[in-house]
This record gives sequence, C-alpha cells and structure tokens, in this order.
Amino acid sequence: MRSAAEAIALAPERSTYPLEHVDYRLAETPEEKDRIYRLRYRAYLREGAILPSETMRVTDRYDDLPNNWTFGIYIHGELYSSIRISVLTSEWRGSPSSEMFADLLHPELDRGKVIIDPTRFVADPEKAKAFPELPYVTVRLGWIACGHFNADIGLANVRPEHRAFYKKVFLQQPWGEPRLFPGLLKPVGLMAADYRSIREKVFQRFPYMRSSAFERRMLFQRSGERRSSSLDALVSPFERASIVPNS
Repeated sequence: MRSAAEAIALAPERSTYPLEHVDYRLAETPEEKDRIYRLRYRAYLREGAILPSETMRVTDRYDDLPNNWTFGIYIHGELYSSIRISVLTSEWRGSPSSEMFADLLHPELDRGKVIIDPTRFVADPEKAKAFPELPYVTVRLGWIACGHFNADIGLANVRPEHRAFYKKVFLQQPWGEPRLFPGLLKPVGLMAADYRSIREKVFQRFPYMRSSAFERRMLFQRSGERRSSSLDALVSPFERASIVPNS
C-alpha cells in the first residue's frame, strides 16, 4: 500500500486548477484539532516515522502557540490532509525548524527576517490515492502564508527523499542536513528559498498557487481572537498594498 509520503514524489500534474473541490479549514475547536492529531498518528505510523502509542494522537507544544496555524484540507467535506504553518519573527521563534536548526535560523531572525515554517504535513494514505494533486494543494498553504505575512524566507522541513518535490515546486534548496526531531524515527532536513526572488517564477509555473487578499485574511484570521500586535504588523501594511486581486 502506498504511503502518504510516497504520494509527494508520485503526484502528477494532471489538473490545471486542482482547487475546485478543496476546502481549507483552520482547526480551532477541540474536535477539529483532535481529528487532525489522529490523522497525524495514522499517517506517521503507516510511514514508520513514529512508534505506536496508546493515545493514538500526535501533537506537540507548538500546536497552540499564537504564531502557529493548523489546517485541515477537506475534499467534498472529508478530511484528506493537514499542515501546520508557523510564522517566525525575532519575537516569535516557536516551531520545530526553529528548534532543530536554531544555528541556521536564529541569526536570520536576529536580522529581522520573517520566516514561514510549514510542518506536520500529513495525508490520509487511502484518500490520497483518489486525489494525486493533494500534496500540491496542501503545501499551497505555506505559500499563501508567505504572501500574507510578507515573508523573506519560506522553509520546508522534509526527509531527504522529498527534497526533489520542494525544489520542483518552490525552487527551494537544501539548507541544513537531516537531523532527528524528538518523537520521530526518521531524520528531516531543512530546505529554503528567498520568497520575493522566486514568487513570480512559482506563479508562472503553478498559477493556482496565487491567492487573493480576501482568501489570505480568511485563512489566517481566528474566530473571536486577535493575533499579537507584532504579527498583525506583518500583515496590515502588505495587505493594504495588495491592489492586484491575486498575488
């Protein structure tokens, strides 16, 4: 049986607009979050990335930090995949990559860089077979975050066998050799790209990576809650300048 991880390398580009039936949902309720934590467990266990546990859930201390957003990707109303987006600044440094690769990332944050760190990308192995474009529409959320938060650097925290996918889609290059994150059995490496220098190239090759200012705001606005003022400051100037509907 093909794993969710293998689907990354095998997904063909068969659709020019694969978002037609895709619904991105920010996980905010305990029930929504629990559904994703259980999906993580099933996916990681199937890939041999974790050991079995009695809780049958995967979560960590980053899930509820103010600079982290966890999304479920739904197709025709069913949960197919999930990804967590971390926004790193000089003030907010909480994310797996920031911990694992502190020697590489903290100097950039000290210089005032804004970094988007997508992690916890998991997919339902069975459902992924019916939607080969799933890896593309899932990682699109990290690209949307780069635009929304006016990022300098976009990251990918991935196993070595998945580097080719991120190099192909986001023109990212290896930035840190694989290291082992607590709780995982397989090491992951860091890939990165300068967002502003490559964004137009990515849009030309994958037009559906574009997003409107409205979509960006709707995705990263939590219900009944405001972000910290430092994170709001990243968003407001950029989005007010978004005269072109898609960027």
